[in-house]
Order: sequence, then structure tokens, then C-alpha cells
Amino acid sequence: MLKQHLQFKLSQKLSPQQIQLMKLIQLPTQAFEQRLKQELEENPALEGGKEDNDEYDDFDTSDDFNDSETISAEDINVDEYLSDDEIPDYRTRANNYSSDDDEKTMPYAAGTSFTQHLKNQLNTYRLNEEEREIAEFLVGSVDESGYIRRSLSDIMDDLAFTQNVYTEETKIENVLKIVHQLDPAGVGARNLQECLSIQLHRKEKNQNTELAINIIDKAFEQFTKKHYKKLLAKFDISEIQLKDAISEIEHLNPKPGGSYSGNNRIVEHIVPDFAIKIIDGELEITLNGRNAPELHVSREYNNMLKGYKDSKDKSKSQKDAVIFIKQKLDAAKWFIEAIKQRQQTLFVTMSAIMHYQKEYFLTGDERTLKPMILKDIADEIEMDVSTVSRVANSKYVDTPYGTKLIKEFFSESMKNDQGEDVSTREIKKILETVIEEENKKKPLTDETLSGILKEKGYPIARRTVAKYREQLDIPVARLRKKI
Repeated sequence: MLKQHLQFKLSQKLSPQQIQLMKLIQLPTQAFEQRLKQELEENPALEGGKEDNDEYDDFDTSDDFNDSETISAEDINVDEYLSDDEIPDYRTRANNYSSDDDEKTMPYAAGTSFTQHLKNQLNTYRLNEEEREIAEFLVGSVDESGYIRRSLSDIMDDLAFTQNVYTEETKIENVLKIVHQLDPAGVGARNLQECLSIQLHRKEKNQNTELAINIIDKAFEQFTKKHYKKLLAKFDISEIQLKDAISEIEHLNPKPGGSYSGNNRIVEHIVPDFAIKIIDGELEITLNGRNAPELHVSREYNNMLKGYKDSKDKSKSQKDAVIFIKQKLDAAKWFIEAIKQRQQTLFVTMSAIMHYQKEYFLTGDERTLKPMILKDIADEIEMDVSTVSRVANSKYVDTPYGTKLIKEFFSESMKNDQGEDVSTREIKKILETVIEEENKKKPLTDETLSGILKEKGYPIARRTVAKYREQLDIPVARLRKKI
């Protein structure tokens, strides 16, 4: 039986310009500068610097914004800057200048790669051809933390299939012992226990290291679970001896690969997008000047367009040239307006956040952070939640208390025993403080922590305490125990 359904669907599609504006807003300062550089290189009708001619004064950018200003999506009517008869091709491509199309490049730390550093050390050992091939393959299997996390049987198979080296697991294990002699100590280990053991065996032998070796090699599980009473009984030692041995272990490096400066790790440089200062007891916000470049439309291109317009000879080649010039001019005008819109959006959003969290920015006390969600700010500045999210998730602000990721100022709320809304971030800060001040010989359980918070006026269930503790990367009481 056939059935017919009549369905009405109301949907709103973003224009290509709106999509590009959203992508511009999302870019942090450094990425924005790269995007600006790309646009200047690709569009000869767009020029950097200030244009002296008054005709182009409306394209200048300004850092001065009114805190009370609000911006809506209609503030930029791109159609005003585009001609009706010739539609530039960039308008028809939703992903024009998309970050998805950019070549992804990662800045690396300078120097020899970690793998090459290890291979260079192999040259100091006397190895036959087979052993060298195995050793180099093992070194190539070391991950960025310094571990080989694959089984010897898998490595044996890969040697056969990819290197035409047919060998046995025992031979690979013998060569692995040579790799374990390389620096940094612990490299090539297959697990944490082996990594710590390799480092301890390399240390100068004394009573503490001997006991530490026995603990790691023979009682690793009891050590990781901090079953100190079992360790005291197993090795028939005093608390002081155990404490000294554990101190020896705690000074080892659990990630030997991470200690090598030449390792190909991404170098991240944070450039604050905003700065908040306290001047005469009042907060003052500034947008990083690198987000407010001086741009103008090329006078030369504009004159070329006028010249072609006044020309009596309208050949096909001239018409094609006119179309190209108009496209570039329209694109330049739109980009300049989009940059101005981006500046205002960033400034107004951060200004609203600053005023909402005024007490925190004046004191630096995280306990004063008010509950704040994206919708609170979106409603305040009459923008979409997604726009606020783009600003919060990718931007940093320089404050008197350090450089902060803006999204850190957002948190959910809950009621205290007075029925007042308090920030979950405030509760986490109190929880963190209580744990820092606890007696490490008898760490507080989640149940006890729940009781302490209730006494302080925060009725938090045990499971909620556990959730907050995990979000703060704080281990359970048993693992916080010290002798």
C-alpha cells in the first residue's frame, strides 16, 4: 500500500560569506595573520597600510569600540559590495579559502630527530649485518615516549615481510638488550616496569637502589597500588628504608623519549588575543593590535576599472579583464569589511565576559568566578551561541594572573545550601585546596570529601566529588598516600 506524506521543512542556509566570516572569527591571532598574508598574496586589489586618499577612509580599521555596541549578522551586507551583472566566482564556492584546503604544516623543534639520535649511538656497537638491521628496526619502532609497544612476534613478522630479515624472537630479544643500553636510559622499554628497572640497573649501586630494584622487579603491583604494609612485610624493612627507596624511584623518568630536546614535538607558542589590565581600580580591555591590520583597496585597480569603463573599444579581452578586476575589487572590499566585523565581534564578546566575571578579573580568586554558560554571553550581546563558542574555544586573554584560555571562564552552576547559584569551578577549586591540605599519610576518601564540602555549604554527593576529582586529574585516596 502506497502512502503519501506532505512534509514542510524550514531550513536556513548560511551564505558563503557568512561561513567565511565564522571561520575568520574562529582564528586566533597567529592563524589570523597567516590568513591575512594569504589574502594579500592572492588578491592584488587588496593592499596593506593606510590609504591617504579620503575616498578610502571608510576602509580604515579602528581599535576603538563602544562596549555597549551590539552586532547582528545583518550588519555586513556583502551584496552592497558586489556588482549585480557579474558574480565573482568566489561567491559560488562555500569553501573558498577554507582552512580545510590549507597545507597543514607543523613547526618542529630544531635538531637531530630522536630516531636518528638513537641510530647514531648504534654505530658505537659491534654488530653483524643481521643484528644491525634488527637494531635499526627496533629503534625505528620506538614511540615519542621512548617505548616499544609492540610484541616481539609482531616485530619478527614485520622484519620478515618488510626487511626480508628472517630471524627468531630470541635473537630480537638479545638485540633489544643492546637498545636498552642507549641513551636516554630506559629507552626501548616495553612497559613502565621495564623502563624503571633499566634506569635503576644503570644507577650506582647502594642500599637504596638495590631495594628500589627489588621493589620494581619483584613487587611492582604492590608498589603501583601503594600497598606499603605489604612491601614492609615482604622485604622486612623499616618505613624510612621504604621511603628512601620510593624517593629513588620517583626521581626516574617514566617517559625517556620526552626528555630528548630533538624529538619531533610540536612547538606551541600562545599569543594572547586580548589583554585585561586594572587601571585605577577599573578593568581595561584591549584587543591585540595584530588583529586590527590597516587595509585598503588598491587605487591602481580602481583606476583600471574606471579606465576600462570610459573606454569606447569594448573587445572581448577587455571585457574579460573588467570581470577579473571587478571580482578582485569586490573580494577586497568584502574582506576589509569582514575584518572589521571580526574585530568588533571579538571585542564585544570579550568585553561582555570581562564585565560578567568582573570580580574575578579584579581579584584573581577563582572562587569568585560566577556560573556562566555560552548562552549567557550570547544573550547579552545578541549574538548566536556558536559565535561566542568560536571566540571562547580558540582565544587567549592576558590577565594580571597569567594568560588564560577564555573557555576556562565558563562553567555550569549548582545550588549551595543557601539556595544560591555557585560555579562548579568554584567548588572544584575548594575541593583541590582541601586535598592539597590533607594528611598524605591518611588521604581523604571521596565520602569524607563529600562531608567536608557539605560542612562548607556545598551539598555534593560522593559520586559528584569523584567526577570533579577525576576532571582535576587527582587520583583516588589510596594512590595519594605517602609514607
